Amino acid sequence: MKITIKATNIKLSPPIESFVEEKMSSLEKYLRNIKLEPLEAFIEIEKTTVHHRKGDVFRAEAQFHLPGQSIRAESIRDDLHLAIDEVRDELQRKFKQYTQKQISKRRRGARALKKLFHLSLAARFFRKGRIRDEGA
Repeated sequence: MKITIKATNIKLSPPIESFVEEKMSSLEKYLRNIKLEPLEAFIEIEKTTVHHRKGDVFRAEAQFHLPGQSIRAESIRDDLHLAIDEVRDELQRKFKQYTQKQISKRRRGARALKKLFHLSLAARFFRKGRIRDEGA
C-alpha cells in the first residue's frame, strides 16, 4: 500500500510519520481481496487553528479510492494520536462493510445463476450411460 501524507500547519516529524504509516498499514488485511495494485491512501494531518484558549486542535483525514467507491474518514481531536486512531477505527469499520457488501453481491449473483439454470441441491444429474425414462 502506498501512503501519501500531507501535513498542514504542522511539521511532519519522523515519529509522527512512522505512527501514521503503522496505523494505516494495519488496515491492509481488510483489503487483501481487492485486485487494485498499488492501493493508495491519502492522509492529511493538520493543526486547525491557533486561536483556541486551551491547547491545539488537530484534524486527521484519510481517503482510499476503491473500485466502485471512495472511502473517507475524518476526526477532530485535541490529541493528534487520538485523531489518527479514531480515523483508523472508522476506516476499519467501513472496510469491513465494503468487503461484506462485495461478498453478498457475489453470492447474490451465484444464486441468480443457480436459479437461471435450475441448479439446486435437489437437482438430478444423469450419469453417462444411464438411460432416462422419457414417459415416467
